[in-house]
Amino acid sequence: MSAPAAPDDIVRTPAEAAAGAREPLLVIEPLRAFLAEAGLAAPDDLAATPIGDGHSNVTFALSTGVVLRRPPRGPLPPSAHDVLREARLLRALEPTHVRTPRVLAECADPDVIGAPFYVMERIEGVVITTALPEALDSPSERARIASELIDALVELHAAEWTELALDGFGRPSGYLERQLRRFGGLWEHNRTREVPEVAEVGRWLAEHVPPERPARIVHGDYRLGNVMFGAAAPARLLAVFDWEMATIGDPLADVGYMLSHWREPGDPPSRFALQTVTEADGFPDRRELVELYARRSGRAVEDLDWYIVLAVWKAVVFMEGNYRRAVSGATDDPYLRSFGDGVVELARRALEITRTGL
Repeated sequence: MSAPAAPDDIVRTPAEAAAGAREPLLVIEPLRAFLAEAGLAAPDDLAATPIGDGHSNVTFALSTGVVLRRPPRGPLPPSAHDVLREARLLRALEPTHVRTPRVLAECADPDVIGAPFYVMERIEGVVITTALPEALDSPSERARIASELIDALVELHAAEWTELALDGFGRPSGYLERQLRRFGGLWEHNRTREVPEVAEVGRWLAEHVPPERPARIVHGDYRLGNVMFGAAAPARLLAVFDWEMATIGDPLADVGYMLSHWREPGDPPSRFALQTVTEADGFPDRRELVELYARRSGRAVEDLDWYIVLAVWKAVVFMEGNYRRAVSGATDDPYLRSFGDGVVELARRALEITRTGL
């Protein structure tokens, strides 16, 4: 699924950009000059099409066969949507087994298209959320999809970040406490109204922080909808995308986040379920998924309800920020306007998990 481009999202020249009522997301002519200087194709008829869900950092497929990634329109919370930090991690991971797209060029100058951005290779495949390609739509292939998802996460958590020129990328100690402080502050920045459940869940998290574990690279948004598979059998995970939340921290945060999105038969309906496909026969349930991760990583997996609550609570904070952008006119995405009710729904879900588990 791709978010459609608004008429003023992509313009040809800086003059058109200056004449608009709001900043565009791409300005083609200065982008062409940058691409040419970087040694990439930059034809006169360069075009761009939005890809992905378009609700956070914005991704465009360029007609030359590469992909451009930039932040959304402002106003943005401090330190959020840092695409150059994301590009730095992708470059660092290139020599490892972690499945990432290759970064081709980076631009720190906001005057080129209106914000920093980077360009990466385009990988052809499918993103699985609510349906499967025909070749993968069988119980055995569904099981293999889950297996590949776990393998890719284990590969990430096995990467030795101290050997990857990632000094200063994240602090290895105190990660969970910093998450609580950061997202508590983001809630105060993002919120448009009072939602008492958010504060109640935040207090519960602070009172039950798990013991610190050895730090690894944490993706921060690891789920089925943020990876790409080949369309042919056997199922093969080709690349992991959307690294903007990555840092150095507790690897179980990724496991909890993945579980918070993993649906199984009998789960209550939710208007914000991002990957209903995992309810189909052949996909493991959450318990089996955890056992698979523990066996392949060799890592003890404990306190998962806490990590799941953290994941849902963080989603609440992000959704409120996106809802704020929607009501302020910073984005045309109608899906984000529905986040008003969704924030309350998810906050109540997080509170329920603190009492009954997932």
